[in-house]
Amino acid sequence: MKPTIRIVAGEIHRVVDAAERELAQSRRHYQRGGLIVTVVTDPGTRETRIQDVSQQALVRSLSGAASWERYDVRAQSWVRTDPPARHAAVLFDSTSYPHLPVLSGLTRQPYLRPDGSLMTAAGYDPTTGMFGVFNAREFAVPETPGRAQAEAALALLNDLLVEFSFAAEVDRAAALAAILTAAVRSSLPVAPMFHVRAHMVGSGKSYLCELMTAFATPQRGTPTTFPADDEECRKLLLAELLRAPAVVEFDNLTGDLVAHKSLCTALTSEFISGRILGISKTATVGTRALFLSSGNNVGPVQDMTRRCITIRLSPQVEVPAARSFRRPDLVRDVLRERGRYVSAALTIIRAWIVAGRPKTECRSLASYGEWSELCRQPLLWLGCVDPTASVFEAMTEDPDRETLSRLLDAWFAVFGKTEAMVRDIVRTAHTFDDEHAELREVLRDIADDRGEINRRKLGWWIRRHAGRIVDGRRIVRARGSQDGKGSAERWRVEVVDSVSPVSEVSDDRVGRTVTQLATEYHNASGRFLKE
Repeated sequence: MKPTIRIVAGEIHRVVDAAERELAQSRRHYQRGGLIVTVVTDPGTRETRIQDVSQQALVRSLSGAASWERYDVRAQSWVRTDPPARHAAVLFDSTSYPHLPVLSGLTRQPYLRPDGSLMTAAGYDPTTGMFGVFNAREFAVPETPGRAQAEAALALLNDLLVEFSFAAEVDRAAALAAILTAAVRSSLPVAPMFHVRAHMVGSGKSYLCELMTAFATPQRGTPTTFPADDEECRKLLLAELLRAPAVVEFDNLTGDLVAHKSLCTALTSEFISGRILGISKTATVGTRALFLSSGNNVGPVQDMTRRCITIRLSPQVEVPAARSFRRPDLVRDVLRERGRYVSAALTIIRAWIVAGRPKTECRSLASYGEWSELCRQPLLWLGCVDPTASVFEAMTEDPDRETLSRLLDAWFAVFGKTEAMVRDIVRTAHTFDDEHAELREVLRDIADDRGEINRRKLGWWIRRHAGRIVDGRRIVRARGSQDGKGSAERWRVEVVDSVSPVSEVSDDRVGRTVTQLATEYHNASGRFLKE
């Protein structure tokens, strides 16, 4: 009872359009970032993922979606045939697919719609573009939960964290925020990364990441090593995110969490783009995955400090790996009753939404406004400490910030507010007297090159940090200075006056102000026309 597509010469556009329409009607194929994809489940691991359809596989899919016929001149009738490879290639290489539904991602549990309501049905949702891969009967979230139910759900989640040795209460709150993020990650355009840090092996870093993973997917995580450079990072992220994984985890870091450009983009943008290996197509994929990492005495640096929340573990024992636990199979227990625990996380968020989204005053976390509302404000509402305190602490302890602070102090002590070129700064630092010792040391830390201060490297570093305010001061380019000329540019340190935050203005006051401005403009226009 399949529909029939007849191959007619000169009608390739209509044939391909009909083929795409029938492919969409099969409800097994979608478009995602410029590619034709399908949802598949690995028979061995039982992991469900998004799989892009190759050109050869597309021929098979087209054969299953419709019966294909061509006109046989000898038989003077239409005869059955296979889908032509040429037509399949045209469909595969298309830049747009008007009939295939858009697949935004996969979700392994009920999820929040943009209006805050909870979607509890599995399968494809045309409104959000999400494909639910879960059994709805395993989850039970009250339709209108109250604060008491939210507090009970929070107590249930806190019970899971009892045996983890958090360094401070803020680290426990950060772990709770990670659990809430895992539960609703498919509903968030962007979310920060979570890094679990400890002083020595056996502290429970990987195990805590496993617990967080259990709230994002019923499958065990598959951690990978942290990429060495940005090119490797871009290829890894594109290959991983094409599958729409629930979690991307970097385990046992041996160095700091370096700010690769691709990783920074994935953490602050809803989509990333890149060329797919083996085919001449550029794909745009969503970044709705939970990013986790762990390591001993390593953490986020540079631009990663504001994109990553650190959870510190500090077992007060000499050999953490030798500890015994009341619940040694905690992750297995959570996976066994996963519906109950994920429902508790969703109950906390839904109760906050039902309560009218009450806001607790806190510092703004740039780029993560929606995440802050759904995964930070509910915890503050229930009396938890701010889970993002480690972010602001890391930004304060950023090595680049410390180096810039030293440079500003040494520069201001020698030059004051006087303009200077890079070569002037280096020449002054080379005068070996005690007055310039600190300036000389900090310049060597920034641009040392075989015992000498590299002026080009120093100029690049200054341009990169120009305008950044540290301790009320910043480096700025002098007026009239030539841009992009390295040491020929002139720089100076200026003191930045502190600006008090803008106070909130009531709607009535804003209305009166707008009315007054409109009246003044009207009167001024009338006088101008009269004159």
